[in-house]
Amino acid sequence: MKAIPYGRQSIEKTDIDAVIETLQADFLTQGPKVKEFEEKFASYVGSKYAVAVSNATAGLHISVLALGLEPGDRVITTPITFAASANCIRYGGGEVWFADIDPNTYLLSIEHTKRLIESKPKGFFKGIIPVDFGGLPVNLQEFRDLANEHDLWVIEDACHAPGGYFVDSQNIKQNCGNGNFADVGIFSFHPVKHIACGEGGMITTNNKKIYDKLLSLRTHGITKENMSENHGGWFYEMKELGFNYRLTDIQSALGITQLAKNNVGVIRRNEIATKYKNAFEGKVKYQSLPPNTYNAHHLFVIEVNNRKGLYDYLRNENIYAQIHYIPVHTLPYYREIGYQDVDLSNAENYYAHCISLPMYPTLSDEEQVFVIEKVLSFIE
Repeated sequence: MKAIPYGRQSIEKTDIDAVIETLQADFLTQGPKVKEFEEKFASYVGSKYAVAVSNATAGLHISVLALGLEPGDRVITTPITFAASANCIRYGGGEVWFADIDPNTYLLSIEHTKRLIESKPKGFFKGIIPVDFGGLPVNLQEFRDLANEHDLWVIEDACHAPGGYFVDSQNIKQNCGNGNFADVGIFSFHPVKHIACGEGGMITTNNKKIYDKLLSLRTHGITKENMSENHGGWFYEMKELGFNYRLTDIQSALGITQLAKNNVGVIRRNEIATKYKNAFEGKVKYQSLPPNTYNAHHLFVIEVNNRKGLYDYLRNENIYAQIHYIPVHTLPYYREIGYQDVDLSNAENYYAHCISLPMYPTLSDEEQVFVIEKVLSFIE
């Protein structure tokens, strides 16, 4: 069997043609394709606004700044995520506080978050960054209610979940990143994600003030809004210290064609997940699916007792499973700044057993059967 990675991009002729067309056009960056991608992405998730950025980490960074994060502010997030979900708080001079995960969904636990918030005086925390881990949507209505009670903002890290949704208490489908409960949503266009642009990210929001702030921070804090007849077309003002976090037209052209295929890709991901579940039911623990929730399945994670043994065994069979993730609070940087003694037993227990199996739309039935057979032969 050829090498089977845990995830990979799918680039077709339509994607290649779109990039070539842009390469032959007038703009390679700061042109019309960026705006087109933003508008189509906002329409897809159901948000009012979308801001394309160079990567999701950049999106997280300027989002915490747009929401008013100041040095010393405290923000809660999950320890089971890529480091960027926490690092963005540090970029703004804030303090990261971790709440434990639910041991079955692997998502930030609303109960642990509530307990942490209520253990401190009101005003102690500034915001919450829940993560749609593996593609499974967080119930943001619950987090919004908690945030409103304590005057907190909410950033939805939806990097794993374009196409995912949950159904709220009014029986309304809430797409990941639609901005109805979170102040902003963040998406990633890394090659192993649903929508591959090489690198890239998108920020979504329904708040015009936040949107305008994001546009400014994305491009050096520069604006032309005060240009008048007294100035030529060259005129601009830098009103604040921003960054160069722009996405190119080349990447945006690819993003547009990739976005158009995402619904089909998510359906295929769920077909693969169903086959895994049918094969592993009663034998292997996997991420649970809450009622009225649609998992976009960036990952399919299982838990096993001998994780390192299975990891090595699969690699010997040309199956390149991966581990998602080392708990952020255990990474050397966070240990050294005081996180070595936190009690996050669910996260640490999860990490001791987790392994992500191949999950991507072009995974063939034959390849998946091979993966399943090898996993079962090892654990049995």
